[in-house]
Amino acid sequence: MSSSLRILVVDHDRVVAENLSEFLQQERYATCTTSDPDQALVMLESPPPTAQVGQPARFGLMIADMNLQRGDGLELLRAARKKHPAVAVIMVTGYGRIESAVEAVKLGAVDYLTKPLVDDELRIAVGKAAQHHALLAENQTLRSQLHQRYGLGSLVGTDYRMQKVYELIEAVAGSRTTVVISGESGTGKTMVARAVHTQSARAAGPFVTFSCGAIPETLLESELFGHVKGAFTGAVADKAGRILAADGGTLFIDEINSATPALQLKLLRVLQDKQFEPVGAGKTTTVDIRFVLATNQPLGQLVEAGKFREDLYYRINVVNITLPPLRDRVGDIPALTDHFLATYCTETGKTVTSFTADAIEALRRYHWPGNVRELENAMERAVVLSRRPVIDLEDLPETVHRQPGTAAPNHHVAGGNGAGRWRPDNGQDPWNPMPLAEALREPERQILLAALEANNWNRQITSSQLQINRSTLYKKIKQYKLDQPN
Repeated sequence: MSSSLRILVVDHDRVVAENLSEFLQQERYATCTTSDPDQALVMLESPPPTAQVGQPARFGLMIADMNLQRGDGLELLRAARKKHPAVAVIMVTGYGRIESAVEAVKLGAVDYLTKPLVDDELRIAVGKAAQHHALLAENQTLRSQLHQRYGLGSLVGTDYRMQKVYELIEAVAGSRTTVVISGESGTGKTMVARAVHTQSARAAGPFVTFSCGAIPETLLESELFGHVKGAFTGAVADKAGRILAADGGTLFIDEINSATPALQLKLLRVLQDKQFEPVGAGKTTTVDIRFVLATNQPLGQLVEAGKFREDLYYRINVVNITLPPLRDRVGDIPALTDHFLATYCTETGKTVTSFTADAIEALRRYHWPGNVRELENAMERAVVLSRRPVIDLEDLPETVHRQPGTAAPNHHVAGGNGAGRWRPDNGQDPWNPMPLAEALREPERQILLAALEANNWNRQITSSQLQINRSTLYKKIKQYKLDQPN
């Protein structure tokens, strides 16, 4: 047989089943028959013993009679769709009724045919079912790949803090509870959010991201809630926001600590009622969304400082997953480096097998201000630049392998892949009593100036390296009057 589709025929009348099977074989499909619905489910589980070399291992299509002597065809359809979602199903009956056809389609049948079967109608229905099976199989494969990439298997680490994170993800994933993920930039908050989504019943729905710190303040509400035509200058057409795009799935809001007061107020209503109005619209829209939020600053402290709404804080602070910085779990560095090494060897096609002892020691000793993201970047760089199968010190960024104390005093230390670090002079200057905030102004100014100069005043790269959003960088440039040289 040359067809890539194996078909299971289920009919209480053996003569009808055999005749149907014979026709399908003439159409170059591989077939098996049974009159028992329980046996049909068993056959769907494993390859038939009569399978020949070159034939598909499992059934891709089932043609089942609605009226079976030892069971109900709709019950068989229901069980097959639940246990074998990639198998397309065509239902057949000798007593065609609209109600039965509607019910069969609702349960997932691809088509509904009445006896006596017409060859051309059957041929068309099987062809359509074959295409449907191909789509179902591809969708199942993509879901499997998505789960493999973003499921718990993508989170690497045996540190007890990470074990607690895994436990919280598994415990909360099945609920609709709002989750807040806390941690420094680069610790993997987006990956944890995806893991919560892929472990949940919403895994088949959309996973939509929205970063409060990456979008200009004037566009925040429009991007999140959408807008109607004419709502403001430049709104030439209706636009659906991220909230509507996430309907039926998960909305991940990153840097919630950067949300403006107006946005915080609107978010409070969406979180409570799952309702919102697009900008400029008078109509309320209801959505089914699971919210996962992330912050790189302690929200409790922001509430105390009056920078974050207290009512919103208590509304979202249900389950808090805290990600430890990499410097607090250095024992996980070897496992993480092995993971990233395998990833980038696959992507680049290079063969890099391990690290020298000096390289591993340097990786463990480094402070990792950029956390796991910085480590991943360092591993990608090492794989790309390495000319040997073993990564040594010179393959690592300069910031990683430089020994403590060798950096030039007071100022910028350029790295191969990350932000610089400002180091104060070792000289002991006389202490001039002043508030701490004032004492930190000049060091902060020097750090900003050094980073901007090292990046040729590219504000996007500088804000990324310093792990602050661009609006904060702009404010500080203005505050310290740091003018770009002509």
